[in-house]
Amino acid sequence: MGSPFLLAAVSLLSALHMGYLARRVGLSRMAHKVLPPDTTGPAQFERTFRAHQNCVEFYPLFLVTLWTCGVFFSEVPAAAGGLAYMIARQIYFNGYVKSTKKRIPGFYLTLVVLFTLFLLGLTGVVRGLLHQYFHIYI
Repeated sequence: MGSPFLLAAVSLLSALHMGYLARRVGLSRMAHKVLPPDTTGPAQFERTFRAHQNCVEFYPLFLVTLWTCGVFFSEVPAAAGGLAYMIARQIYFNGYVKSTKKRIPGFYLTLVVLFTLFLLGLTGVVRGLLHQYFHIYI
């Protein structure tokens, strides 16, 4: 494998995306006059805050599966999955801000992308373990 430029680019783009979502929380704070460290207020603010927190909670899972898939399986599908993940999280975030029920499509899409990255990464790791330690080539 060469240098993982695509994985790095997707990771940096995802960091910008997380910053954008954090900014949306800040704007919601200002619009609804909810001062830090308060996390409660009007329902619109609370949904925005929770949507961002849920994205933060999933972010480590995303980065681990992205890089494992990219390093041990293939960088191009991993990078494509990373872009799909960001789209899924944006759909999730926008839906959640409107209504808790509207978050569901983005949530399911997120799970599909994470599960795919996980399976591809696991396939690459198992293939590498079989090759490295058991001299089995598949």
